[in-house]
Amino acid sequence: MSEITEATADAPEEARLWHVAHIRPRAEKKLAAFCTEQGLESRLPLYRSVKRYRGKRVVFLKPLFPGYVFVRIARNQRLLLQQNNHVANLLDVPDQAEFEQQLEDILRTVDSDLEITVAPEIRPGVRVHIRSGPLRGMDAWVESREKIADVHIRLDFIGQAAVVKVQAEDLELS
Repeated sequence: MSEITEATADAPEEARLWHVAHIRPRAEKKLAAFCTEQGLESRLPLYRSVKRYRGKRVVFLKPLFPGYVFVRIARNQRLLLQQNNHVANLLDVPDQAEFEQQLEDILRTVDSDLEITVAPEIRPGVRVHIRSGPLRGMDAWVESREKIADVHIRLDFIGQAAVVKVQAEDLELS
């Protein structure tokens, strides 16, 4: 599941660039709501976290990458975000195409309903291509390989990844 807001600003599609908003602690959802109010396009990948309290099962939606919200804005909208109380720093993304592809892979992974855990850092591993299942066509990096493989879906710009369990037979070397 991901929280997505679409831009309603007058800036043409090609004039808007991806930026990474580094957020003050526990303010990701507040910034996403602010973007919605202002008509700014943003992405906040969320995953389900299940906790048990006194025999009750409670599901929380938590940011997959704590401390980050991804925004696609025009140059004249930067100041609006930088002046927001929730933003600590607004980072420029040098390789827009690679970032957009990796972000789309992350969002597709979150929307797949597979079990996701957070991998706070990218570890070295073998690059693979997922050839079947809900993530078919994506490239990933293997963390471990048994009957079920843990694969990392990476977002290189912020040095983080999501870990998803995929059947080993669904993978092939890239």
